[in-house]
Amino acid sequence: MKKQLEYSKPNKLCFREGNPKTDKNKKVQGLEKYRILRLNLAPYNLSGYQVCPMASLGCAKACLHTAGNPVFQAQKDKGRINRTRYYMQNREEFLSRLYKELKNHEIYCNKNNLIPVARLNTTSDISWEVHNIFNMFPNITFYDYTKIPKRILKYINGEYPKNYHLTFSLNESNKEDAFNILKSGGNVAIVFRKNIPNTYKGYKVINGDEHDLRFLDPQNVIVGLKAKGKAKTDYSGFVMDFEDSFNRINEYKNKNKGIDITMN
Repeated sequence: MKKQLEYSKPNKLCFREGNPKTDKNKKVQGLEKYRILRLNLAPYNLSGYQVCPMASLGCAKACLHTAGNPVFQAQKDKGRINRTRYYMQNREEFLSRLYKELKNHEIYCNKNNLIPVARLNTTSDISWEVHNIFNMFPNITFYDYTKIPKRILKYINGEYPKNYHLTFSLNESNKEDAFNILKSGGNVAIVFRKNIPNTYKGYKVINGDEHDLRFLDPQNVIVGLKAKGKAKTDYSGFVMDFEDSFNRINEYKNKNKGIDITMN
């Protein structure tokens, strides 16, 4: 049995405001009525528990968790670690509170003529379907990114509830999976260092930074995202890079021998 790790029970699990990425749609014409409730856990194994089972070295180092004002990073870490340990060590109580917050979100949106949306894996990759959450809240649209091939294939094959949408995320170690998923009709998110191309490897690329409502994306496209936070200096192959010199890439390779950084 894993040793119980210290944590404080958080006052709330999910948030509706305060995240630049999930708040973007509020300023996009036609998308203003969507309201995203997000759950941020501590990514990778930051909490002492692994919540990103398919994380690569590149995505772990460049996680979106580090995006935003660094002045608040320590505070964010503490809150996300508390929530993660709460989920791992007191699962039943955590889920009871999560159900209540989702219900309150639905009520809030109905009262304010808004469309309820939830992203539970904002900084994690947990299989929430095992808790039957999506079926419990059929009027909420849920969406996530995942690096777990089995999950995205189940989504493509229609094995999840209609109110759950998944986008696969490419990193430096799952390129074959990513392009097999594209061939199967799924969507794949790719992080680009600077400019987002119009096409990549024969697939249309859409700008995923315009908003975060991935369930509105067309099918069978690449969702292009610009590198943020520590990802701006990643040369592992997690970030697609067509403009920087190969000297920078080779420098990273020398420091991290054995990592595949092929830029293709």
